This record gives sequence, structure tokens and C-alpha cells, in this order.
Amino acid sequence: MTLAAPQDMPRAFADAWNRRDAAALAALFAEDADFVNVVGLWWRDRAAIEAAHRYGLATFFRDSRLTIGRTRLRHLGADAAVVQARVTLTGQLAPDGAAAGTRRGILTFVLARQPGGDWLCVAAQNTDIVPGAETLLRDGGALTPRDYRVPPSGTSGAG
Repeated sequence: MTLAAPQDMPRAFADAWNRRDAAALAALFAEDADFVNVVGLWWRDRAAIEAAHRYGLATFFRDSRLTIGRTRLRHLGADAAVVQARVTLTGQLAPDGAAAGTRRGILTFVLARQPGGDWLCVAAQNTDIVPGAETLLRDGGALTPRDYRVPPSGTSGAG
């Protein structure tokens, strides 16, 4: 499956996600595409992208819904483009089967025009938005959100 325009990618991705159609989702990607998920898992071809999404969409994302918000298109010449989209994910399941809560993020897609004029995604990255955080810090064994603009508890922030 190819796309008529690069800006069609976020909605096509969400449509395939919401139908739980990992094959249709993967068909939006070039054979040698890369996909980095929110925790840094890096799938390095269409088959790996399909397999990872097939697993997730059948298990912890089986009741999820992905919606697309604001998008941004940036052409990088005539045959390449970057598309970024704000996304909202609802219905994810926690390991115990309970509702995991709403997540918001940004999907970034790099697309290349194919012979014949249609477009395929050659790279994608999924990034969670962590409200009130600027970065993550390793605190013991866990990564925790941190905002350097807010002084730690018990300090005034004045020097």
C-alpha cells in the first residue's frame, strides 16, 4: 500500500491500527524501513514492524483506539518529507488486564516518493508526551520524569 501524499500517513496509520490490521499498517512502510517505539525498541524492516504491531494489537493494544490530532508536514525537496502528528491512545491494557489510562504522544514519519509518484514511510518514531517534564533521570532502577525549571522539594531555588 502506498500513499498519494505524505500527509496521508498519520491517518492511514491510525486507520490500520484501529482495525487491528498489522499487515495494512506495515504496508505503509518501505521494505527496509525503520521504526523506533516509545521505549526505544528498533524494528529494522517491514516484516519486523508488522510482527511487532501484530503482537501488540492482539494483546495489550487489542482494545485501544489511536486518534490523530494536529499534524505538521515539512517537505525535504521533491521526493522526501517529514510528517509529525500529535496522537492520543486510549484503551491500552495494563499487565493485569486493567485499563492503563490515556497516553498522548507524537508520531514522526519520514516518507520518500516512490517510482510512480506514491509515497512510503522509510522511518518512524513514536514519542510519549510526559506532561511537566523536560527529561528523564535514572533514579535507582527506574527512569523518572524531571523538570529542571522546578526546584526539588525542600529548596527555595534561590542561590
